[in-house]
Amino acid sequence: MAKELDIRQIGVLSPLNGMKRDSLRALLKKIELQEVNRGATLFEKGDTENRVFYVLSGTIELKDGDEVVRTITGGTADARNPIAPDLPRQQTAVATDHVGYISIESDLLDLTLTWDQTGIYEVGDFKAEKETEDGDWMTALLQIGAFQKIPPANIQTIFMRLERVDYKAGDIVIKQGQEGDYFYVIRSGSCMVTRESPLRDKGIDLAELHVGDTFGEEALISKTKCNATITMQTDGILMRLGQKDFQALMIEPILDWIDHDDANEVIANGGQWLDVRLPSEFKVSHKDGAVNLPLYLFRHKLNTLNRKTLYVVCCDTGRRSSAASFVLNEKGFQTVVLKGGLNQVEG
Repeated sequence: MAKELDIRQIGVLSPLNGMKRDSLRALLKKIELQEVNRGATLFEKGDTENRVFYVLSGTIELKDGDEVVRTITGGTADARNPIAPDLPRQQTAVATDHVGYISIESDLLDLTLTWDQTGIYEVGDFKAEKETEDGDWMTALLQIGAFQKIPPANIQTIFMRLERVDYKAGDIVIKQGQEGDYFYVIRSGSCMVTRESPLRDKGIDLAELHVGDTFGEEALISKTKCNATITMQTDGILMRLGQKDFQALMIEPILDWIDHDDANEVIANGGQWLDVRLPSEFKVSHKDGAVNLPLYLFRHKLNTLNRKTLYVVCCDTGRRSSAASFVLNEKGFQTVVLKGGLNQVEG
C-alpha cells in the first residue's frame, strides 16, 4: 500500500537533511510511503537492488538467518540513516509490527544531491517571477531518465545556455517538414503536436504537451526534418537549446553505441532487438526475434515495452535508432544503439 509523503517526513533523513527545499520537492515527487504489516520483508539478504531504505514508523529487525542483528524503530536517531546500505545486503529486513517506510533509487538520490550541491537551482534568472512555476519545469526536466547519464557539469551548462522565448496562443513553434534547429522545454503553457494528413485539412492531433515536456530532439539527433507541427495552445514560455549545445552536452553523454558482435552478446544475455524502421522495411528483413516499433509511433506506444529489458535499438543507418534511443532514455528505459545500423552489418 502506498501513501503520499510530506516534505517534513523526508527532510530529517540523512543525507536529505542537507538539501535545499527545491531539491526535496523534486525528490518527493519520485517516492511514496509504503506500509506493511508484521512479518513482511522489506528486502532479503543478498539483495542487490540499487535502492536506499528508510523506516519512518514502526519497527524492523535486521536478521542474519534466525539471528536478530539489529532493531530499528521509526522516529529514532538510527532511523534517520539508510538501512543496511551496503550491497549485496548482509541481512534480511523484517517488520515486527505495522511499518511505514520509503525506498529511493540510489542513482536518483545521488543525482539529486549532485544537482543540489552544484547550484543548479541558482543558475541565471530561473528564480525570477514565479518560483513555483520555474520549479515545476526544472524539476520535470531534471527527472528525465536520460539526465542520469549526463555529467553534472554538463547539466549546469545546459541550464546556463537555455534561452527563454515567449509565445502567444496559436503561434507555431515547429513546422512539420522544416529542419530541426532547437531542443525545447515547456516552462509554462501547453502545446499541441499535430501531423499533416490528406484526410484532414487541420491535420491529426497526436499529443498535448505541458510544463516540463520536451520536443524537437528527434530531428536534431537523426538530422532529418521535423515529423510534426508544434503549436502553442495557450500563451506560454519555452526554453530552448541550440543544436550544437544539444549535441555536445546531451547527445554524446547519453547514447551508448555498440558494434554487431557486442549487440549479439547483449541479445544472448536476455536483451531484445528493437527495430524502429517502418513496418514495410521491417517486413523485408529484420533480426530474429526483433520487436518493430516505428519511430513515429514511439511516444504513443512506450507502454508496450519492458523497462527491465535492455534494448538494442536498430534501423538501417543508425540515425532513427539514435533518436529512438534518446527518447527511450528520457523515459527511463535501458538502451544501446547498433553502430552503423543494419545496412552496415547485413550489407
